[in-house]
Amino acid sequence: MTPRLWIAAAIACLPAHALAQTFASEAGPLLVETVAKGLDHPWGLAFLPDGRMLVTERPGRLRIVTRDGRLSPAVAGVPRVLASGQGGLLDLALDRDFATSNTIYFCFAEPASGGRRTAMARATLHDGEAPRLDDVKVIFRQEGPLSTGGHYGCRIVQAHDGNLFLTLGEHFTHRDQAQNLGNHLGKVVRVTPDGAVPPDNPFVGRQDAKPEIWSYGHRNAQGAALHPTTGKLWELEHGPMGGDEINIPLSGKNYGWPVIGYGIDYDGSKIHEATSKPGMEQPIKYWVPSIAPSGMTFYTADLFPKWKGNLFVGALKFQLLVRLELDGEKVTKEERLLQGLRERIRDVRQGPDGALWLLTDNSNGRVLRLTPAK
Repeated sequence: MTPRLWIAAAIACLPAHALAQTFASEAGPLLVETVAKGLDHPWGLAFLPDGRMLVTERPGRLRIVTRDGRLSPAVAGVPRVLASGQGGLLDLALDRDFATSNTIYFCFAEPASGGRRTAMARATLHDGEAPRLDDVKVIFRQEGPLSTGGHYGCRIVQAHDGNLFLTLGEHFTHRDQAQNLGNHLGKVVRVTPDGAVPPDNPFVGRQDAKPEIWSYGHRNAQGAALHPTTGKLWELEHGPMGGDEINIPLSGKNYGWPVIGYGIDYDGSKIHEATSKPGMEQPIKYWVPSIAPSGMTFYTADLFPKWKGNLFVGALKFQLLVRLELDGEKVTKEERLLQGLRERIRDVRQGPDGALWLLTDNSNGRVLRLTPAK
């Protein structure tokens, strides 16, 4: 065996936590540890009550990951997903009553005649040596022109009242449909845990609108989180070339895509009428050029006391983690972290240990743990 092959084999045999890097930040040096590796395009992460993690892999697998990096066999019972383009098994969330119900929610690209669409299901997780999902039920299916491979959205957030928010892309080739209330493309929808329509949704009773719609005029939202103080939903979406946005989607409001925005088309041509228009909401933050954002979390723990109340956003394009300081609903400062990691950050979550946990989006994806370096 050559020295190079010997070194590569030795590294492959190291425990995942032995792979660590340090990075600078305004809060001091940071340690990034590889907790788990060997995941195929991991997309969504949720912590179980005992500190283990549920992680989705875009090709259609759901795994349980232990704190020391062991991967369970693929959880049985996941319905068929269409894993091509940007689609596959995407986000997941634990029900607020998971400790007693074992209920989870997940969203995915569901095959449909001539294409695919975003669907959300609920199921009961049975843990053990052969983990499985039982009582799987699709509780929401996106209606409208189908996708050929792009812009599914697919972040799930459960509000304090138990209702579920789900972000939905406009399937890339149907961007004008984000303004059409007669379908679910380019929308944030809100449903009950059983998939019913909450009676206080803004378009209930209108014949020209889908009653599940909460807000509209979105492009491809791949980040969402509840504000820890106000309980409001915050949402993060991709722009085209420029114009990635953070919005606070309010009931019945229009967030403008594609009529207003701050980016241009991929061929350099103009998309929007303007950057603002009466009756359409402005983002609280936008990026030009795009960072390709995915995953977001508010930081509320004590491990990083200087970061309490900050918002963290993963970036695919520039392969970094963005830290945003807030004053109420205004972004006052941005710091770009982990530059040089050379990993597309797909999801970011605060763990029960106060650390920030990240998923890297590639065919040998990792679970990373970010803590202060000692």
